[in-house]
Amino acid sequence: MFPRIKLANRQIYAVQFNKWLPIYAINTPERLAAFFAQIGHESGGLQYTAELWGPTPQQLKYEPPSELASRLGNTLPGDGKLFRGRGLIQITGRHNYAELSRALEFNFIEQPRQLVTCQWAVRSACWWWQDRKLNELADLNNLESFRKITRIINGGYNGLEDRVERWQVAKKIFLASGKDNKTVA
Repeated sequence: MFPRIKLANRQIYAVQFNKWLPIYAINTPERLAAFFAQIGHESGGLQYTAELWGPTPQQLKYEPPSELASRLGNTLPGDGKLFRGRGLIQITGRHNYAELSRALEFNFIEQPRQLVTCQWAVRSACWWWQDRKLNELADLNNLESFRKITRIINGGYNGLEDRVERWQVAKKIFLASGKDNKTVA
């Protein structure tokens, strides 16, 4: 599913996935397929745990006083870059970092770069997934619900074709096994 990831990194990720996926109830073939498809796209196949910064015209909108910056809770100059997308699901914006900090009891506002570490990259994605009730949508296992998952994660449909392709591959892996997938390694 992630052919470009180095073996050593694959093993490190497997440990974290096996730890956090069950805790956040991402534990059925349908949920696993949708989850891995989405994080696969967001992270470039587990290669990136931070948004690549240009800044692009879209990234400049992360800075105040734009409407997007306001929605993200970015209030100070530099917040856009400081609270750019991080983790496997690319959590973005001061507001989301604060919400994550409260939920996981770690100060990501003061230490935003911690989200690029494997442990926090995986755990934050699992938390976001469960908190946004994406398990319930994944359970429906249809294109309409998968598109809704994409919109919740991305705010739009960027990369939908790649996400769907990854989902089809992941479904073959997880659904074809016909067993309860409690681990990913």
